Amino acid sequence: TANIQRFEGFFVRSCFWVAVLDGNVVGIVAARGNEEDNTVELRRMSVDSNYRGKGIAKALGRKVLEFAVLNNYSSVVLGTTAVKMAAHKLYESLGFKHVGVVEHYALPGMTHSLLERMFFQLRYHRYRLQLREE
Repeated sequence: TANIQRFEGFFVRSCFWVAVLDGNVVGIVAARGNEEDNTVELRRMSVDSNYRGKGIAKALGRKVLEFAVLNNYSSVVLGTTAVKMAAHKLYESLGFKHVGVVEHYALPGMTHSLLERMFFQLRYHRYRLQLREE
């Protein structure tokens, strides 16, 4: 089992966790709180491809959910361009509901050139987990 270590952001509006196994960082996830709508955004979850299927991503996701509950946020949101169904199944197994898709999503830094439009027609999936009603 990976040891998950926590790094807090200033004013505990954000947090970052790394999963460490045998002295190696094998996964990461971040949570960024948004005071305006009382949500936490799950961001940048990634697990080394050599360690997938071992429950590390689920453990990291649960850390974000715990953070949200402990800090009285009403919901957790995330967005992903993942094409692998395993990623979507993971979010759903954590309780997230698929709430929409943005077609032809542009990654930050894209120039929208003809070449980029030809090769990078991404679908951006949005998920939400409602923890409590406001």
